[in-house]
Amino acid sequence: MIARRLRLAALVLALGKLMTVQGAITTTVNATVVDDRALADENDGRNWAGYGRTFSEQRHSPLAQIDARGIQHLGLLWSLELEAPGNVATAPLEVDGVIYFGVGLSVIHAVEARTGKLLWRYDPQTAKAAGARLRRAWGIRGIAFWNGKVYSGTQDGRLIAIDAKSGRPVWSVMTVGKDDLRYITGAPRVFRGKVIIGHGGADFGPVRGYVTAYDAESGRQLWRFHTVPGNPAQGFENPVMEMAAKTWTGEWWKFGGGGTVWNAMTYDPEFNRVYLGTGNGAPWNQKLRSPGGGDNLFLSSIVALDADSGEYVWHYQTNPGESWDYNSAMDMVLATLPFDGKPRKVLLHAPKNGFFYVIDRENGKLISAEKIARVTWAERIDLATGRPVEAPGSRYESGEALIWPGPYGAHNWQPMAYSPGTGLAYIPVRDMPGHYNDLGIDPATFTNGPDSRNPIGINIMGGDIPASAGHSYLLAWDPLHQKEAWRVPTPGLWNGGVLTTAGNLVFQGHAGGRLTAYEARSGRELWSFDLGVGTIAPPITYELDGRQYISILAGWTGGTVLLGSLSAQHGWIGRGHPRRLLTFALDGKARLPAAPPPARPTPVDDPDFIIDAAKARRGAALYGKCVICHGVGAVAGGYIPDLRASAVPLSPAAFEHIVRGGALLERGMPAFDELGDDDLEALRHFLRERARHGQMNE
Repeated sequence: MIARRLRLAALVLALGKLMTVQGAITTTVNATVVDDRALADENDGRNWAGYGRTFSEQRHSPLAQIDARGIQHLGLLWSLELEAPGNVATAPLEVDGVIYFGVGLSVIHAVEARTGKLLWRYDPQTAKAAGARLRRAWGIRGIAFWNGKVYSGTQDGRLIAIDAKSGRPVWSVMTVGKDDLRYITGAPRVFRGKVIIGHGGADFGPVRGYVTAYDAESGRQLWRFHTVPGNPAQGFENPVMEMAAKTWTGEWWKFGGGGTVWNAMTYDPEFNRVYLGTGNGAPWNQKLRSPGGGDNLFLSSIVALDADSGEYVWHYQTNPGESWDYNSAMDMVLATLPFDGKPRKVLLHAPKNGFFYVIDRENGKLISAEKIARVTWAERIDLATGRPVEAPGSRYESGEALIWPGPYGAHNWQPMAYSPGTGLAYIPVRDMPGHYNDLGIDPATFTNGPDSRNPIGINIMGGDIPASAGHSYLLAWDPLHQKEAWRVPTPGLWNGGVLTTAGNLVFQGHAGGRLTAYEARSGRELWSFDLGVGTIAPPITYELDGRQYISILAGWTGGTVLLGSLSAQHGWIGRGHPRRLLTFALDGKARLPAAPPPARPTPVDDPDFIIDAAKARRGAALYGKCVICHGVGAVAGGYIPDLRASAVPLSPAAFEHIVRGGALLERGMPAFDELGDDDLEALRHFLRERARHGQMNE
């Protein structure tokens, strides 16, 4: 164990030599001390210092200078074009006139909020360090701020503390094993001098989830909590893991189990607890990982821990025996609601499975749960037991089932917001089914190891997904009475996180390329602005010199690209359309730089290329390695080039140089050095077949 820690320490030290910093803040000094008091203050809207602004994660601001009556005067103050390739989905932070955010592979920026001037840029050189982890995610969704430092995770598994003034790293720790499948894309959270981080990876192999708390000043590990039990033969870390193991069957530990905390964590200062939103099983299919059934704790759960010790307090499981990728890793909002004439401290949660939950924060007991979207996997949630009443056949007992919602969820990671003024939660909802099929998968031979072509244990359709396969809407939901207040349709399937303000406004960025403001009580559209590109990042608001600002990152990115024509319908092309930070204020008069109009890629072909059908079929199977970025059926959603429209596959040498040789590593294209010449040839035949016979953006 000591030798292993020394090797990890050496690795972290070596990675530190790769890190680069450009610029520094010389004109801005942080006067605000961002600590527990600041992050618990719901009434001070001057800064946006936490992922959800405050510990409550409500994404609500008390600012009201920009309101429903005067919003027509809202205009662009400035914009900043971003050079970094890749992900543009981060929820920005703002402290004392400086905006902090990450783009690409955790490249952190500090920008002067009044002018849009870049103050510093810190690149942790993730592409060089990530190795195979570069294949499994898109970058960064959020950062944290505490006591003059910015905290960020990286895709290779580091947690880094950066000096907010200079942009230089203060400390860096490796939070995952050197050769495992874990990676970080979610935002850390900081409280009581601790910074906590989870990880992803359960979709890609045998990963056992955990979260780790570190000292915010030094990076020293303080505690770690595993979310699923490990191998009983090796003993359990604590009695809670021994208890959880009784809800599993078979040899689940060989498959990892899953339960990763890849996104949502909420600190509750009133109870000094941190709530974890846990993810799906590894593999998804419970028949394979836990063949005798069982609840499989703590998959798809909210788990409450003591913030100081990391010890278990309570849990509530939204999907016992999870088998659909129904994460509970969506945001968890803290509020106080009047039940039976008395104020009750509650947690509001809208996970993937399509229900909206109101849970008592003190004891974890379910208060109410109702459907917010089309849901066919369950009839209802039994309030007496807290368990779902599942519909017959929903576990694809016969080998397949079509159910709502599908694995992309009725609500995904894009955060909802809650307004204490209206008493409504505002949720970016989607409506799309999932086809769950495990026909032909033999439990006796199944493996979800690193080389598995099917680590989730379900047959995924390889063809394109049409633009009509799903739709979305912004939903205003009354959590006290568990009923809809209003809804408005939104473009396509993937739209941005939400912001509410005391000005009776709700803001959301859209896949269609607009930032839109709605009246919070009625849902009436009041204002919109053309961003020049689609966005999924949530906006923020803050105050400087008595003036209210609104900022948002725009860029077509992340999981938006997976779904072929459903994603590509908006016409955003990652290298052709901008990635930018925009800031608005009343009477803003700036003009946005022109952006290309939405476009469709044009296929390229070599008429002399003779397609070998057998090679194309083999290439279709190998293409599973490429789907996460280049899209199902080789129909790119816009974030990464459409390979049917690329000249690269026409040249065997160029294709090998990039795919196997890693020539575009710095642009986020990982190297697949395990592919042989026959593999590359098969992929080329598959892509030629798709370019020649598969219509573009069908």
